Amino acid sequence: MDGPYRVVLFDVGGVLLSNGWDTAARRACAAEANLDWDDFQRRHALVAEAFETDAIGIDEYLQRTVFHVDRPFDRTDFIRHMENQSEPFPESLKVLDELASRPGGPLLGVLNNESRHLNDYRLATFGLRDRFTVFLSSCYLGLRKPDERIYHTALDIVGVPPPACLFIDDRDLNLECARDLGMATHRFTDASGLRDRLRDAELLP
Repeated sequence: MDGPYRVVLFDVGGVLLSNGWDTAARRACAAEANLDWDDFQRRHALVAEAFETDAIGIDEYLQRTVFHVDRPFDRTDFIRHMENQSEPFPESLKVLDELASRPGGPLLGVLNNESRHLNDYRLATFGLRDRFTVFLSSCYLGLRKPDERIYHTALDIVGVPPPACLFIDDRDLNLECARDLGMATHRFTDASGLRDRLRDAELLP
């Protein structure tokens, strides 16, 4: 047994849902829109951090990456394609629901990297606003993983010392930075492993 944990923070993309705007999602949209992939990817890399920390919104992002030249489609069409890349992970959501339904359970929060438009869309569309209490998204905090400051800020907001917080993510570097601060971590690979980890922590029966 480990814990006890007063807070459990979940990454979203790759844990509860498919990734919102990763390489695979961008490739799918680029192919659908017949974009030059190399040009699109190069432009994306230059503004990705600003996009995910809300220094620029989706209109400016698309202006820099897609609509710097005339296109035979409009922004609404492209945004719809962006949104359509998101899919739920039903088994992971089932584990989350089991955890959220336990009386006296830990505070549940999101700690994720996402642009504001996609973050708001995904939280609403897949019912995550009803499942979580705290939303520590890069677009709200102006910081993104694995920047050490986002973990400090998250802990300040939830108000617990690092050992009282369990952080779940699918990427090693994000977990490494959290562990360096003393947070407990779990590397997500599948819902079964997540359930076992929560049982070991006596958060699930």
